[in-house]
Amino acid sequence: MLSALTQSFTASTLFSRTLSAMMTDASSNSIMRDYAKCIFCDRCVDACESQSLNVYEESDEPEPPITVGNVPLKETNCISCGQCAVVCPVDCLYEKDASKTVLETLKNKNGKICVAVTAPSVRVGISEEAGLPAGTDSTGQMVAALKAFGFDYVFDTNTAADLTIMEEGTELLSRLGQGTMFTSCCPGWVNMAEKVYPELIPNLSSCRSPQGMAGSLVRHKFSQVLGVKPEDIYLVSFMPCTAKKDEIKREQLSDDIDEVCTVREFGRMLTADKVDLKALPAADFDEFFGESTGGADIFGASGGVMEAALRFAHEAVTGKPAPNVEFDGAVRPGKAGIKEATVALDGKELKVAVVSGGDNIAKLIKRIKAGEKFDFVEVMACPGGCVGGGGMPKGKAFKKNVPKRAEGLYSIDRSKGHRKSQENDTLHRLYASMLGGAPGSHEAHELLHTTYRTQN
Repeated sequence: MLSALTQSFTASTLFSRTLSAMMTDASSNSIMRDYAKCIFCDRCVDACESQSLNVYEESDEPEPPITVGNVPLKETNCISCGQCAVVCPVDCLYEKDASKTVLETLKNKNGKICVAVTAPSVRVGISEEAGLPAGTDSTGQMVAALKAFGFDYVFDTNTAADLTIMEEGTELLSRLGQGTMFTSCCPGWVNMAEKVYPELIPNLSSCRSPQGMAGSLVRHKFSQVLGVKPEDIYLVSFMPCTAKKDEIKREQLSDDIDEVCTVREFGRMLTADKVDLKALPAADFDEFFGESTGGADIFGASGGVMEAALRFAHEAVTGKPAPNVEFDGAVRPGKAGIKEATVALDGKELKVAVVSGGDNIAKLIKRIKAGEKFDFVEVMACPGGCVGGGGMPKGKAFKKNVPKRAEGLYSIDRSKGHRKSQENDTLHRLYASMLGGAPGSHEAHELLHTTYRTQN
C-alpha cells in the first residue's frame, strides 16, 4: 500500500511549494531528508510536535512538510533526536548512513588501528535487528560481530558511563545549594538547551557524555598505550541515537570519534557482511575499556543515570553503601514521562526529577522557571531514554518494545556482582595512571569535561 502511494504521490510529481530546488536536505549532521520519497503522511510533523520543537509544518495540500521558514534542517531548532526518522514509513527521513564507509575502511585499513565502542542500549537493540525478542541481551554476540567486521579492538562505552557517574556525582555534590544541575549525557537534550533554553546552559553538568569521554580516552590515552599517534586510531561509536552523529561534530570534542553508527546501521552491516549474530559464540570486550558495573548498563533507560548517580552519591556522602541500590524504584519512571523523588542523604534531602521526551521536558522546565526547586534533574530527549532513541530498530512495535529494552538493561544490572560505578576496578586504574588520581582532578577536567554555547 505504501509503495503504491509512493509511486502515485511523490514530491517529484506534486510540488507547489519552493522545495523543488531542495529535493534532498543534507545540512544536518544526523538526519537526511529525501523529498522524492515523501507520501505526505505528516507523521514527522506529529513526532516533532510531540517533542515540543515544531520544526516542521504541514500543508493543506498533498505536499511534503517543510521546515518552519523553509530553511535547511541545520538552521532550525532540530535537536537531531531522530524521532521523525523513527516514524517515517518510507525513509524520506533517515539517519546519515556511515555503515558503508565503515565497512570499506575496515577492509582497507591503510595502517589504521580500528576501534569500536558500544553504548548500553546497543546490546539489547541489536537483538531485534537479528530477529531476537526485544530486550534480549546480546552483549557477547555483539562484540563478536564487531570483531568479525574487522575491528581490532572493541571497547564498552559502559566503562565511560561509570566514569561519568564518578565525575558527575562529584560535581553534583560540589554544586548542591547552587540551583538545579541538569545531566549532560544526552546530546539531544544538550542541543535543546543550547537552542531553546540557553538560559539553562550554566545549569548543565560540565561532564562530557559517555561517548565523549570514551572518545577522548581512546584517542588520546589508548593511543599512548599502543605507542601510536592519536590520528592512527580509527574510532567508530555504535549508538542508539542519531544525535550522537551531531555530537561528534561539536568543536569542543575535537573530532575524537570518526564515525557514529546507529543500531539500524549496525543491522545493515550484519546483512552486508553476511554475519549471523545469533550463530556467533560470545566474545569479551578488550581490556583497557571493557569492565563496567550494573549502574552503567541502566544508563540506556530513563531514570538509569539518576539511579546510578544516587548509588554513588549515597556512599560518597554517608560513607555507607545504599541499603537498596534500586531505591525502591523511586527514580524509575515506567510509563510516566516525569518522575520526582526526595532522597535522604545523611540527614539532608535531595530533591530530584527524571524526565524524558521533549513535551515532558518543556512542562518540567516551565515549572522550574516558575520557582519549583530541584537539586538534580536527569533529562533524556527521547521518550523512555536511549532505548527509545532515534537510531533504534524501527517498526510498528517500536513503542511496545521500548519498555522491553529497558527491562533488558535492568536485568543485566541485576545479574552483575558490582552494581555501583565506584566498584569498577578499571576506573581506579585509569584515575591512578592517567586521570590525576581522583574524580574532579585537573587531568580529568581536561579529558572528561566540556563547555557549551548558545546555538543560534
